[in-house]
Amino acid sequence: MRYLVVLAALLHLSLAACASELVMPLWPEGVPGAKAIGAETVADGKTGNVSVPTLTMYGPAVDKANGAAVIICPGGGYSRLSTEREGTHYAAWLGTLGVTSFVLKYRLAQFGHPAPLQDVLRAVRLVRSQAGKLGLNPAQIGVMGSSAGAHLAASAGTLFDHPLGRTGAALDAVSARPDFMMLMYPVITMAGPAAHAGSRMALLGGAPTLDAVRLMSMEQQVSPATPPTLLVHTQADKTVPVENSILFYQALTRAGVPAEMYLFEQGGHGMGMRSGLGTASAWPRRAEEWLREQLARLPDR
Repeated sequence: MRYLVVLAALLHLSLAACASELVMPLWPEGVPGAKAIGAETVADGKTGNVSVPTLTMYGPAVDKANGAAVIICPGGGYSRLSTEREGTHYAAWLGTLGVTSFVLKYRLAQFGHPAPLQDVLRAVRLVRSQAGKLGLNPAQIGVMGSSAGAHLAASAGTLFDHPLGRTGAALDAVSARPDFMMLMYPVITMAGPAAHAGSRMALLGGAPTLDAVRLMSMEQQVSPATPPTLLVHTQADKTVPVENSILFYQALTRAGVPAEMYLFEQGGHGMGMRSGLGTASAWPRRAEEWLREQLARLPDR
């Protein structure tokens, strides 16, 4: 309990410091497959109808910068983005650990596959290409996501070399492979009873091909090159079954990829960093320990 109180105080201070964030366009040369879909919507901490993807940068707490960066992919079933609860809140927490965060505003159902994949891979390439200017370590760039955002983060960790993630831009030459992944109650599979129907519909449409379903079922795309991964899920999640995390963990284990998984009893879907969810509310402590261990293993610039 004391840990949660201290964390809440630190998050309050960090959120106050986030007022001077830097917004970076993902595609200054023009969004691939751009089309008119109307005005972007922002309400109740959620963003929708995205046509101009961006990265919003949040610096670390004063005197704590360690050179690591995390690209955060908010959830929302590929139909909206939970920008506040699963974006800026995570950025504030990561800032207390010395990490620079980038909240990704990515394209959604109005574009469908492969637009979100292109956006997340461009985000990794952009941050890595600008690491020197931003005081970051190009070998310590991770991705974090929640729900469908975690599916997108997992896509970055498995499909970082896929042709669908390239657009012919010069930045395609920069590695898009994240150095680590943190996946919160992730959507993983697009097949079978564990699939989240809403995310599948929004991303792949109502009649996807078998090839598309297989490609976007992340448990089928894991390889030995997939980066070390942390998984957090709860038994009480009735929206995205815990089997999603289990399937991914099993695939990581078979491929020999370092992985850690925390499965809690309480805490429904979209729990973010809320208190009052039993031991699940202390997941940031477990994640902090895991993250520090990963950064210690990665190269120093």
